[in-house]
Amino acid sequence: MRVAPRVVLTDEQRMVLQRWARGRTTAARLVRRSRIVLLAAEGKENLEIADELQVERTIVGRWRRRFVAKGLAGIEKDAPRGGRPASKRQQVAQRIVEVTTQQTPANATHWSTNSLARRLGISQSMVSRVWRANGLKPHLSRTFKVSNDSRFVEKLTDVVGLYLDPPEHALVLSCDEKSQIQALDRTQKGLPLKKGRCGTMTHDYKRNGTTTLFAALSMLDGRVINRYDSRHRHQEWLKFLRQIEAQTPPELDLHLIVDNYGTHKHPRVQSWLKKHPRFHMHFTPTSSSWLNLVERWFRDLTDKRIRRGTFTNVAKLEAAIQGYIDEHNQNPKAFKWTAKADAILEKVRRARAVLNKMQTA
Repeated sequence: MRVAPRVVLTDEQRMVLQRWARGRTTAARLVRRSRIVLLAAEGKENLEIADELQVERTIVGRWRRRFVAKGLAGIEKDAPRGGRPASKRQQVAQRIVEVTTQQTPANATHWSTNSLARRLGISQSMVSRVWRANGLKPHLSRTFKVSNDSRFVEKLTDVVGLYLDPPEHALVLSCDEKSQIQALDRTQKGLPLKKGRCGTMTHDYKRNGTTTLFAALSMLDGRVINRYDSRHRHQEWLKFLRQIEAQTPPELDLHLIVDNYGTHKHPRVQSWLKKHPRFHMHFTPTSSSWLNLVERWFRDLTDKRIRRGTFTNVAKLEAAIQGYIDEHNQNPKAFKWTAKADAILEKVRRARAVLNKMQTA
């Protein structure tokens, strides 16, 4: 009886395979191959893997052997096939992808269809077609920040635990302040939206003052407690804590998720918290505002009510925000956190591994 070759993975290989297996933009065939190899590394037989993934047993055996023989490269690309060699058009497409992903122009940070077409002596439309087919968008980039907080794991686990398994007889509130919200008015009136034309607004504006919005988003039902102030010092934060105390059921403990802004840790704030034991503070890791769900609510507020609004004074700005909050609270919807701490930590570990590899290269 033929015995399937044993699959043993290094840490780096396992990290790459897990990324491929979970990647939303990874080709479906590579996702399947990665899952085959990962299951094989767990000691499963070809038949078990075939049943679990709903594929032919011969397919499982093929990619197991390919990985054992050639490693990651063996499953990342298809085996050479017989028949007609690649056409000129296919060769050009491969060259476009290669240059786009591995080189940069001498006088710019990224390629445009025009610059790459000139470089390769082809048409811009050819470059555009290949980019679309391969999901390449050189003009776009995503920002990121990996936290260097020494207590990152502890804080992350604490906050995620509150989201996924909140304590009994308690209320979890995601809190923060959105400071320096500007009351902006346009220098000229824009044109309204009409059929065949989007609305318009001038690019320049007049500043008419600022306000700071303090908000506490309930993880139970999505309701928002809020107040406005011209400043955001510890004095204003204490006023907001007193408001939260007054507007929540006195029999419930209050677990507040906040960031590491200095006002949240001021000695007077700490002294007040000692006198009010039902308040429990939970701090997100540094550079991890994405972990505080009230930031997601702030984004909705900005997109739907502030960014395209016109306000001749701060009072009208606050009235517009309050109208949005009142309507939200009439029909609130709780924000649901789904990511588990282990999955987040794995992503962070992979990110740090890649960054360290780049720094030592």
